[in-house]
This record gives sequence, structure tokens and C-alpha cells, in this order.
Amino acid sequence: MKDYEIYSLGDVLLQSGQKLPQAFLAYKTYGTLNTAKSNVIVYPTWFAGQHTDNEWLIGSGKALDPDKYFIIVPNMFGNGLSSSPSNTQAPMDKGNFPLVTIYDNVRLQHRLITEKFGIKKIALVVGWSLGALQTFQWGRSYPEMVERIAPFGGTAKTRPHAQVVFESLIAALQADANWKRGFYTNQPTAGLAAMGRAYAPWGFSQAYYLEQLYQEEGYMTLKAYLEDYWDKVFLSFDANDLIAMLRTGINGDISANPQDNRNFEKALNCITAQALVMSGSTDLFFPPEDNTYEVKHMPNAVYRPIESKWGHCFGIGQNEQDSLEIDNQLKQFLQLV
Repeated sequence: MKDYEIYSLGDVLLQSGQKLPQAFLAYKTYGTLNTAKSNVIVYPTWFAGQHTDNEWLIGSGKALDPDKYFIIVPNMFGNGLSSSPSNTQAPMDKGNFPLVTIYDNVRLQHRLITEKFGIKKIALVVGWSLGALQTFQWGRSYPEMVERIAPFGGTAKTRPHAQVVFESLIAALQADANWKRGFYTNQPTAGLAAMGRAYAPWGFSQAYYLEQLYQEEGYMTLKAYLEDYWDKVFLSFDANDLIAMLRTGINGDISANPQDNRNFEKALNCITAQALVMSGSTDLFFPPEDNTYEVKHMPNAVYRPIESKWGHCFGIGQNEQDSLEIDNQLKQFLQLV
């Protein structure tokens, strides 16, 4: 049984000029919307993540407490639940699926939140990785609506190095003979395994591997960790869906819109919400210096680095110390306004 709901958007004209037919958003809510509709938190998903992957940060007594807040988790386009290559009707399915940008994702999430729930104010938007990019975009696109943003483990613009890494993941997957330009009859499992291997050195830090911290997750050797975890991590996903999300990430830039015309600093300066920006000290995808630059150009932002050996994956709830620190930072932040 599905534990989420669907919001139909109809035919959607995307930022690229292409049309996404009969688009829809999958989402899940936690908690109860109060009468004033003032207790709203929006928590977008990330690359290869679905709403259930965000639940580590939601719970009674936590910063994202459903006893206090109405938390909406919209699934990113391409993740297999919202409109994706694997569930879109022909001819825009499979390898023909159009580029859905971060701007598109947030604009359509805004439709869900305003049309479905009649919400006019959001207490907090929070997200990790590509969810962080969506969080920045919310602050830029709807400054009058969003009171606070808390992006962590992600940036407001995908820098060239991260773009190259994302492209390498796509190349690893597409090297599978079964890829067939996205019109495969069987999933390219060898390519999916290769994508996992290619992701492994970027998801975690050098210290994580040197100190064999993967043993805390039950893998006694590096060989077992790579074969039993990374070679299988993407096998539950459709290959085209993964590529659709990576392309969204490659094109991530909150200033890529008609208002800012790719003036990145201008876009950052337009984020007037109170902002808490957290980065992992050893994140190789989105290094701390990217966030420190962004915070300098945001009028109401503070920067809080998280010391962690878990690299980019400090923000997925697997390491208790990192999880507690993120939760504590959010608790303090929610008391600001």
C-alpha cells in the first residue's frame, strides 16, 4: 500500500520549453495543519531519495516535530514517485523524459502547497544535498512566503567539480550494453552497479575509509563494503530516473531564471529569509568553502559547519553524532523568530 498521496498538476510547461504531460507530485505529510496555517515545514527529497529517507529527521521531540508542525515532504521529480521517466506516458517517457530543473521542482511544489492546502506562509524549508538546492530555491523564488531556510550538505549552485562527478556517474551507468540510449527492456544492472562504485569515493570522506568507519555499519572489510553495499545501492531504482535526477543536479543554479539571468550573487542577495546554512567539514560534493561564499551574499544568513568524517553523507541520518548535531542546530534556529 502507498504511504503517500498524489497531487495532479496537469500538463506542465517546463523551464526548458518542453511540456511534461499529466505531471504529478507525490508527497507525504506529517502532523496537523493548525487553524492559522502557520506551522508549515517543507522538506524536499534528494538524489535517489524518497520521502521515507527523510524520516530520520522527523519525530516527537525532534526539531521537525509532527506534534508541533505540519511537515510536507514533496518527492523530487525523477525519483520514481513523482513524475519520472519510469512513470510518464509516451512519448515523454524513458530516454525522452525532459529536463526538470530545480526551479521547476520548487515552482510545482509551490502549486501543491498553495492550491492543495491554501498555505500562504512557510515557517521553514529544510533539505539535504539536492534537497538543499531546492531549499535555497524556495528562499529565492518565494521570499515573501518563506520565513526560514535551513539547507545542509548542499549549495545554491552546482559548481563545475560536482557537475563533473555527476556526469561521471551517468557515464558509468550508460557504459552498460543494455543501456540502449534509455530505451532498455531490462534494467542495465551492470551500469547501476558501476554507478554505485563511482559514487562511493565521493559520498564519504578519505578519513571515513582510512579509519574503516564502514565497519560501524556491519561491513568488516572494504571489499565487502563495496560489493555488498555500493554495488547494490542503486539497483532498486530505474536507470532513467537516476539520470533524470542527476541532470537536475548538473543544471542546479538558483539564478537560472528570468529574474536573475544567472547573476548568482544577486539571487543570493534576494534570499531575505532567516537562513541557517550547514555543511559537512569533509563533504567532497559540496565543500564548505562554497557555502561560506554563499552566506556572505545572503543578508540574513549564518553559517554552521558540522565537523564530521562522514563526508557528504553526514546528512542522511546514519551517524548518530551528526544527526544529533543537525537536529540541535535546527532546534535553536526555529526559536529565532
